[in-house]
Amino acid sequence: MSGCAILKRKFTMHVAAKTVAIESLVQGLRLLPESAFDQTEAVRRFLQETPVDGDSLARYLTWDRQHYTRNLIDRTPLYELMAICWETGQASSVHNHRDQNCWMAVPVGRLLVENFHLVHQDLRKGRCRLETLNTVEMNIAHPCAVDPGDPVHRVVNPREFNQRAVSLHVYSRPFDTCVVYSPEQGTCGEIQLHFHTAFGKTTVGKAAVH
Repeated sequence: MSGCAILKRKFTMHVAAKTVAIESLVQGLRLLPESAFDQTEAVRRFLQETPVDGDSLARYLTWDRQHYTRNLIDRTPLYELMAICWETGQASSVHNHRDQNCWMAVPVGRLLVENFHLVHQDLRKGRCRLETLNTVEMNIAHPCAVDPGDPVHRVVNPREFNQRAVSLHVYSRPFDTCVVYSPEQGTCGEIQLHFHTAFGKTTVGKAAVH
């Protein structure tokens, strides 16, 4: 995962730059040239230099004790921006991003990203083999860019962190399906993705596993 350090045993607090409202982040993303989304470093650096004030996200956030929630904030043909709300102990499935670039920032709390190497995949048969790569931590001072060479991962809010978390995800280009994996069973399959809310309003339907 580009731009992220391997998680150390002892967590050290880091001081982020002055925070901005989510509207400022959206404005900045819309001003970035298309070429900025072709590689990972430009957007990762932008997120690091533009940490978002968690309070400014209030209208976009929804919480569910059974499952994390996906909340669309902005979408253009070039990218989509969403907030994902994680109760303590929640985690995503292991998944990919349909060969699109992905960046993640954490304005509230902190999260772990567990990265995997996809050794083999046969979607028609629903079989796969994964190898564990590493685990990295995201917090307000350390956003991450998913490594295009090894994009398969899952996001975890461990119980020992003992706090809610909110992550911001930028995807370029937008996509509405992904492949999820079970490393333990060696199985995989495609799922449809949905949002709990879009632009601050509840959507119809239940969000799929991400």
